[in-house]
Amino acid sequence: MENLTDGYPVVIEIPVVWGEMDAFQHVNNVVYFRYFESARIAYFEKLDVMDLMNRTGIGPILASTSCRFRVPLTYPDKVLIGAKVTNIEQDRFTMNYLVVSTRLQKIAAEGDGLIVAFNYRENKKAVISDELKQRILDVEKTIS
Repeated sequence: MENLTDGYPVVIEIPVVWGEMDAFQHVNNVVYFRYFESARIAYFEKLDVMDLMNRTGIGPILASTSCRFRVPLTYPDKVLIGAKVTNIEQDRFTMNYLVVSTRLQKIAAEGDGLIVAFNYRENKKAVISDELKQRILDVEKTIS
């Protein structure tokens, strides 16, 4: 199971809960975006983004996101959700996500998110600081 999440420096485990299933007897598509969000926040915690935001007023904001569904998830199960940054530009970076079913031992979904640097004090887009870029690179280097 571990090898499916290789290459993802942040991996969290979340149980699939009964209430996430819909009338079609599988986890509803909207839930996958919550999984992505949980992994993204865990990644941001590793970056200590709140420290940067408190000092500078600049932090991440999700600009767009997408998901490709591979196999349906059902209760009971646990999922591993991986997050990694694959591209950094001047004012944005791309984060990739992976959702793995531990019961099925398969990739259930893959996704991505475009995260933009945003100045919350001035309510406008900003440049990614060298400090944030270095923190991302340091997290990505933790891949075994």
